[in-house]
Amino acid sequence: MRNLIRALLLGLFTVASLPVEAGSASSQHPASPKVYVPIGDANQVLVIDPKTDKIIGAVSGTDAAHGLAGVPVRDLLIVGSYAESDATGPAKPQGISEDEHASHHPKKSKNLVNTKDSKSFVTIVKAADRRVLRRIAVPGAVHHVAITPDGLNAIVTHPNSNEIGVIDLRTFQLKKRILTGDTPNYVVTAPDSNTVYVSNAGNNTVSEVDLDAGIVRRNFVVGESPEHLILSADGRRLFVANADGGTVSEIATGSGALVRTLTIGGGLHGIDLSADGRRLLVVGRETDKLVAIDLATGNLRSSRLAPEPYHLKAIHGTGKLYVSSADQDKIWVVDEKTLKVTKEITIPDRAHQIAVF
Repeated sequence: MRNLIRALLLGLFTVASLPVEAGSASSQHPASPKVYVPIGDANQVLVIDPKTDKIIGAVSGTDAAHGLAGVPVRDLLIVGSYAESDATGPAKPQGISEDEHASHHPKKSKNLVNTKDSKSFVTIVKAADRRVLRRIAVPGAVHHVAITPDGLNAIVTHPNSNEIGVIDLRTFQLKKRILTGDTPNYVVTAPDSNTVYVSNAGNNTVSEVDLDAGIVRRNFVVGESPEHLILSADGRRLFVANADGGTVSEIATGSGALVRTLTIGGGLHGIDLSADGRRLLVVGRETDKLVAIDLATGNLRSSRLAPEPYHLKAIHGTGKLYVSSADQDKIWVVDEKTLKVTKEITIPDRAHQIAVF
């Protein structure tokens, strides 16, 4: 009898611990998705209902929240901080000013920095009740965050030490550090959950990284100061927003070839794909515009969005885009088809990497 009970309990634990397949409906299309918005200088993550475009809650205590990604299969938020503290002293991350924030978009390459005496914290949050479950010390500031499709690893970029960190989401431990290129900025994960792409803003490349091997397989030369990335659903096309070059590089990930360069003009920032993958959406931060590109024809259309559009997220299933402003404390709600603003959401401070699930 005792062995039977033990077997039943073990079976229940095993089922509860197994991750849902990355392509399953529950992981990709939740019934009532929420939008999560990190507000760096306000030290919180806002929760927004995309049906009503109203703020319905917040996660507090996330110092200088900048990078953010969701883990639908485990109902987790992974929050990266851009505040650093002395690793030998108590954990007291401080907020950063907008001038300091602007400084992490370097114009020139720099040498590898020794960050053994600095750290920041990645915060693990239970999305359902907004509880902080764990804070993980990592080497230096975190800029952006991505999750592997299997829900097992979080990838964070460390621009001040030219590397990415890999966090095991089963143990909540930093398990690997991988050097990429000069000033890694953004990261996206491939469908195989082992390949990731990292933009290196300091040397105009994108690194293809093998997580298991812990190495850079290939480097792709792109435009000036590559930052935000978006990968097609099948993993075959990578789009790179070259922030200072005013262009988007389209890369065929199989061959590594540059398929084409899309010219938009001015400084760029956020980038995303429409739900059907047919349109590329790009923020023209310097020129105050939102751009939609038909990928089949290359035709471009745009609408004015001012001042300083910044981060961009397509809220699939709603026909909406959320675009933050770098100059004013708000998020524009934009109709994806017409590119017209339908609403504005007032927020406490500047919004950064937006997540939806």
